[in-house]
Amino acid sequence: MTGEQIIFLVVAFFTLGSGLMVVTTRNLVHAAFWLVAALFGVAVVFALLSANFLAVVQVVVYIGAISILFIFAVMLTRKEMRDRGAQLNRNWWFGALLAVSTFGGLFFLLRGWEGFSKTAPAYPASFDAVSELGNALVSPNAYVLPFEVASVLLAAALVGAVYVAFGRK
Repeated sequence: MTGEQIIFLVVAFFTLGSGLMVVTTRNLVHAAFWLVAALFGVAVVFALLSANFLAVVQVVVYIGAISILFIFAVMLTRKEMRDRGAQLNRNWWFGALLAVSTFGGLFFLLRGWEGFSKTAPAYPASFDAVSELGNALVSPNAYVLPFEVASVLLAAALVGAVYVAFGRK
């Protein structure tokens, strides 16, 4: 096993553990911090795949913006920080069964796929992925509309959090 594979396994288990802690912790602020840890693990995986731009975008956009927005929303709602109710509902077994059967079905479908042993062709030296992505984000024929819709959605979520926090008493 190479060093890169060992680092990948450590980061993968860290990311899965952090994701598990996001959904099982009782404190909302702790869940937000575990979410930051899980997203950081994804950024490390991007860096291991030599997708440096995506790793930086993961850190800046998801960890820097979405997680902070989530923490602000939790703090603005002024709800009690500790959930006193039951952590699992009575149908938890159905969700676990569905998750295991989905994993089993995907494993069965992909076990003979030859794409696992192939490697992607290298890009030519003159290809600039960041420039191409920048052009696609501002082009009316590409991704400018979804990009703007996402920004309006995030602004609406922030306004909604402020409205919920400062509603009528």
